[in-house]
Amino acid sequence: MSSFPTQARAVIVGGGIIGCSVAYHLARLGWTDTVLLERAKLTSGSTFHAAGLVGQLRSNANVTRMLTDSVALYESLEAITGLATGWKRSGCLRLACTAERMTEYQRQVTTARSFGLDMDVLTPAEAKALWPVMDADDLVGAVFTPSDGQANPSDITQALARGARMAGATIIEDCAVTGVTLAGGRVTGVETDQGTIACEVVVNCAGQWAREFGALAGVNVPLVSVQHQYLITEPIAGLPRDLPTLRDPDRLTYFKEEVGGLVMGGYEPNPIPWAVDGIPPGFHFTLLDSDWDHFEPMMAQALARVPALETAGIKDLVNGPESFTPDGNFILGAAPGLAGYYVGAGFNAFGIASAGGAGKALAEWIDGGEAPMDLWPVDIRRFGPHHADVAWVRTRTLELYGKHYGVAWPAEEHDSGRPVFRSPLYDRLRARGACFGEKMGWERPNWFAIDGAEARDIPTFGRANWFDAVAAEHKATRQRVALFDQSSFAKYLVTGPGAEGALDWICAGDVTKAPGRLTYTQMLNGRGGIECDLTVARLAADRFYIVTGTGSRTHDFHWIRDHLRGEAAITDVTRDFGTLALMGPASRDLLTALGVAALDNEHFPFGACRSVTLAGVDLWALRVTYVGELGWELHVPIDGLGAVYDALAAAGEAFGLVDAGYRAIESLRLEKGYRAWAADIGPDHTPIEAGLAWAVKFKSGRPFMGRDALEGQRARGVAKRLGCFVVEDPAVVLLGRETILKDGKPVGWLTSGGWGHTVGLNIGYGYVRDPAGVTPADLAAGSYALEVATRRVPCRFQAGPLYDPTAGRVKA
Repeated sequence: MSSFPTQARAVIVGGGIIGCSVAYHLARLGWTDTVLLERAKLTSGSTFHAAGLVGQLRSNANVTRMLTDSVALYESLEAITGLATGWKRSGCLRLACTAERMTEYQRQVTTARSFGLDMDVLTPAEAKALWPVMDADDLVGAVFTPSDGQANPSDITQALARGARMAGATIIEDCAVTGVTLAGGRVTGVETDQGTIACEVVVNCAGQWAREFGALAGVNVPLVSVQHQYLITEPIAGLPRDLPTLRDPDRLTYFKEEVGGLVMGGYEPNPIPWAVDGIPPGFHFTLLDSDWDHFEPMMAQALARVPALETAGIKDLVNGPESFTPDGNFILGAAPGLAGYYVGAGFNAFGIASAGGAGKALAEWIDGGEAPMDLWPVDIRRFGPHHADVAWVRTRTLELYGKHYGVAWPAEEHDSGRPVFRSPLYDRLRARGACFGEKMGWERPNWFAIDGAEARDIPTFGRANWFDAVAAEHKATRQRVALFDQSSFAKYLVTGPGAEGALDWICAGDVTKAPGRLTYTQMLNGRGGIECDLTVARLAADRFYIVTGTGSRTHDFHWIRDHLRGEAAITDVTRDFGTLALMGPASRDLLTALGVAALDNEHFPFGACRSVTLAGVDLWALRVTYVGELGWELHVPIDGLGAVYDALAAAGEAFGLVDAGYRAIESLRLEKGYRAWAADIGPDHTPIEAGLAWAVKFKSGRPFMGRDALEGQRARGVAKRLGCFVVEDPAVVLLGRETILKDGKPVGWLTSGGWGHTVGLNIGYGYVRDPAGVTPADLAAGSYALEVATRRVPCRFQAGPLYDPTAGRVKA
């Protein structure tokens, strides 16, 4: 290169495998004016010491798809670039030493089949045949994924770099980026020790340095460094060269064959953080000192599994720090609040497996201006304000690292770093037996212990210890009245003379109603997919109050802010208001007993909102429900929440009022057919596909975001539709991701699953897929079954809600 560039379309910062993958894919999309900057040499951060195992299955279909895209790329990359990658499709063998682990695997096999990935259940003898050098005496079973494999991380990175250059990208090593220039809320360039490059897009692929680099532009990238060790042996006599990679989670270890020897590492329950005070300058191609004392417990487990290790020569104990995140998923996407800034980092020691597909997805996101598919599990907008606290991030990350090889229990909660945010009712609810969960930093009552039981989840794949308690809360909601503290709801105000027009463009539903009315609506992307699912209450001509899910706080705020037009502004008021949902057939009578007047259908119909006074506190009452009963959401100034709760609790004794939690909400909403964002609906699902076309303002004739995509679907039909499936056998437990079989063939998987305590049935929702098209009649036709943990169970399709299909109770 003759001179240092002064301008580029995109600048990628970081020359590890993910940065090179983004450069490769961007250049192949036509972004030839892309520059990758690496402060030292390619792979010199953590890529060079990665173990190189490539597994594909994850609990989310699109994350799995990214990893299968990685495998497809690695298999073709040598032919494209002429450079060897060390890729070997060896397959992956996972061992189970307990019945619980085997149940987890059986559910994973069904998930794999749902996602189109081959995975087989093996006996101990079959596992031993695949890995003859192991002791299999303690095994209860195993599973095998034939398309998994292993690779040489440095070789793949160099091949990606060559492919990027072949497609027109520029890669500059030994160039440190020292700053990011900003103007008008977007990036305008990067400053380096060799000069400034003006650009439209900056991509932070800085690995362990991503948090530090993000801070230069005011972008929070919540990751920390953790030490990770693995052992490399000398060649072992008689070791087959075609061994699959091996994961032995009950012994916390993994293995792969390498040049006739073994690589063995693991995930200890007591990990050691690194660089707590910052990464030292000049940390390139550098390893930490081997910590044999810390590694010894895993070594003992490995010796029990592979006795040949006792006499094997040891080449090295590699101790290389890697970046990990507080939820175990990597970080991808457009940074909230700063246009043109993207992140690809925090790969939790599966960066080699992820990089090919993640780089492709991020490049397509940059090129298209929106995510190419639903990437919520890895989307940077899943984080909230508390993720800016590095101490909290480190505490939670270390817990998740320690659970890396733990059994992934249904509905599992984490313990570290709690509490962060508490409703003013926290102590009251705890005294009443609340078992709290945590979401987006908020402590939320999941269920309330009864009959002297301990308020603690006991992990299981069967019926949980809280099943009966949730049943009682569920039945009280249906028969009497229940009170839910939902103060963690994200809440915004959109104000200004242009607020109506701005929201009319963003919302698929009609929000142009008179003040005092509310609208359930979706906000759509360019494909018609559901980006936001929320309620909009019109408080005044120029004032709208928006309520959305707890976990969507950052995502929805920035989606709305980024798409507002004209004279309109959004303010986050989440912490200003508490929310009490009073639900059940006696809810009107209870409010009336407290002096709230005119609650009848004539004066306060369903879908209305108005200011009321309760216990001397002025609050907003919204007549809306997510449980399928008569009820109101009471949005209370936070300082008055305790007084309102106390008044409701005291007066409610006469009406059989109970406290209830989020597990009851889940059961109640399943019976009513209400959708859950990030499960049943999301950016990959349109209102038509999800059975929500009734909520779209088609008849208005007015334009809105996503309308063109929906009109196209109305004209040509859709290739998937959401359906409800019920299983009568109470011994079956539906959790989601179970395979839907129609006339014996797989056609989709469950997006949600649970038990309906009123109808006495297992309830699942999922999309039936057919490239030729799916009509409502197609959905209802045929014979259905579900595969649950590899076992086929009969089910029936349910058209319409199982409970109160005419909504008579909601509108009573």
